[in-house]
Amino acid sequence: MYPFFRVLTEMARARYFSAPLALTDQHISQHRILPGDLDMAVELNNGRTLTLMDLGRMPLFERTGLFRRVYGAGWFLTMAGVTVRYRRRVTLWQKMRLHSRIICWDGRFFYLEQAMLRPDGLVANHALYRVAVADRGGIIAPARAAQLVGWDGPSPDMPDWVAAWIAAEDQRPWPPMGFEAG
Repeated sequence: MYPFFRVLTEMARARYFSAPLALTDQHISQHRILPGDLDMAVELNNGRTLTLMDLGRMPLFERTGLFRRVYGAGWFLTMAGVTVRYRRRVTLWQKMRLHSRIICWDGRFFYLEQAMLRPDGLVANHALYRVAVADRGGIIAPARAAQLVGWDGPSPDMPDWVAAWIAAEDQRPWPPMGFEAG
């Protein structure tokens, strides 16, 4: 089940008890691994990792002003792609520190990274997301959303590893596995 209570708690913390952030600042949140987060190997489930990353992304969007301004304009934020590296086990009751930040953007997407750190300081996993701002008519240039929160300049420089991921994604066939587009 989706952790609605945890999301609401994190959003309330971000809105009422945390200072605003600039668009490319880092949001850090603390989380504990609960029984419902585990898989059959009694460690953090890979799918649940993505769900827990919501607990960092949504407050980041709130603290930067993107959440309210984008939705206030009649737009919405949606995930358009992700790649994750799982490197270390995460087990029951472990406290985790989740770091979330917007790295850069191009003409279509924001690129955001998140890293989950164990109490010993080792990175357990790392994700790179492609985030779209859209309305019913399609994708809206991220630069327009950035302007809503007071960002006047261009995107920060795109790191080579992000550009390489974008290039690799552009080579993937769509629709996949011979299915027809629909």
